[in-house]
Amino acid sequence: MTQPVGVLLREWRERRRLSQLELSIQAEISTRHLSFVETGRAKPTSAMILRLTEQLDVPLRERNTLLLAGGYAPVYPQGRLDGPQLRAVRDSLRQVLVGHEPFPAVVVDRWWTMLDANAPVGLLTAGVAAHLLEPPVNVLRLSLHPEGLAPRIANLEQWRAHLLSRLERQARSTGDAKLDELLAELTAYPGGTGPAPAEHDVVVPLRIRHDGGELRFFSITAVFGSPLDVTVEELAIESFFPADAATAEALRAVTA
Repeated sequence: MTQPVGVLLREWRERRRLSQLELSIQAEISTRHLSFVETGRAKPTSAMILRLTEQLDVPLRERNTLLLAGGYAPVYPQGRLDGPQLRAVRDSLRQVLVGHEPFPAVVVDRWWTMLDANAPVGLLTAGVAAHLLEPPVNVLRLSLHPEGLAPRIANLEQWRAHLLSRLERQARSTGDAKLDELLAELTAYPGGTGPAPAEHDVVVPLRIRHDGGELRFFSITAVFGSPLDVTVEELAIESFFPADAATAEALRAVTA
C-alpha cells in the first residue's frame, strides 16, 4: 500500500539529510507549510510536489510515485527503449558504442541490466558461465559472480569493494528496494585477495587476466544531461578505456 505523500516527502528529505528549515528555504515555502504537508495537515498541489522533489533531487520514477500518492497523474513519461518514441536515443547510444571500439562499452539501466554492448565486450565475457549471459544480463552480477569475470580479475578485492560501494551509494540515494536486494546478493559472493593499487594508479583499475598477461582498464560513466523521460534518465553508458599502452595495443590487435 502506498504511503501518504507527506510521509514520502519526509522520507526523501531525511534521505537527503536536510532539515525542514533547509528544504523550505530551498523550495521558497514556509517551514510551517512544509511541516503541515509532511504530517498530512495540508494537501500539497502537484506543483508543490514537483517543486519539492526537484529540490530533493528525487529520480523521475519516484516523482511520479509521489504525484500518484498525492492524487495526481504522473507527468514524466516512461518510453520503451525499443519503441519508436526513443528511436533517436537508441540510435545515439548505438553510435557511441560503435564509436568506442576497439574498447569495451555497455549500456545499462538503473538496475545494471545490460541493454546493449559493443563487440569488444565479448573479450571480457569470454569463458563466463552461460547462465550469466542469459537475458536479462546484470553486469554487476556478471563481474563478481564466482562463475563470471571474478576468477579473471587480478585485483578482485579492490574492484569488488569499488563496485559494492558504488551500488550502496546508488541504493541509498534512490531508496530502491531492488538495488538493496542486488547489493545483498553481491555482498555474499567471495571477495578475493587481490593486491593493493599501484602507486601510479589515479583511479580504481579493472585488471583482467588475458592470454598469460593482463589487460588494465579504467571506466567512465555517461548519462543524459537533461532527461524528461523515466527510461532515459535511468540509462547509463559504462565505457572502458585502456589504462596503459599495452592494453590499447592488445585490443587493437584483436580487432584487427
